[in-house]
Amino acid sequence: MEFGVGSVLEGKVSGITKFGAFVSLPEGRSGLVHISEISYTYVNDVKDHLQEGQEVKVKVIGIDEGGRINLSIKKAQDPPPRPEGGARPQGRGDRSPRSVGFTGVRKAAEPVTFEDKLKQFMASSDSKLSEHHMNERKGSRRGGGGGSRRSYD
Repeated sequence: MEFGVGSVLEGKVSGITKFGAFVSLPEGRSGLVHISEISYTYVNDVKDHLQEGQEVKVKVIGIDEGGRINLSIKKAQDPPPRPEGGARPQGRGDRSPRSVGFTGVRKAAEPVTFEDKLKQFMASSDSKLSEHHMNERKGSRRGGGGGSRRSYD
């Protein structure tokens, strides 16, 4: 049985490590399911999701030059359904990148295109840089700007 990237296979968990699980495949081959490919939810400990000897359905997601097989359990199954409307509800505690700007303050209207976002970032950056330079100049007038120091040893 020849299999390559994209193949969905049945296998058996043959070993568990802190970074993933090894799975025995047909034809005496084996592959690794990285911890990030075990579930659509966060996996802190592999042993919470898998046990040695457990039958699993896996998808081949890569084969490197050395012949090592990278597997995914989560990609061998359908993704979980999205919430109603396809988006998360935005409440007071929402800290998603869409609702929070560079300063951490909620903005009224977010830029739509990359160019708009870039312009917004450049304006914010220029403003902060100017403020920094003004504060730097104020500090040097007060004697805190460095200069040469004498040693009286």
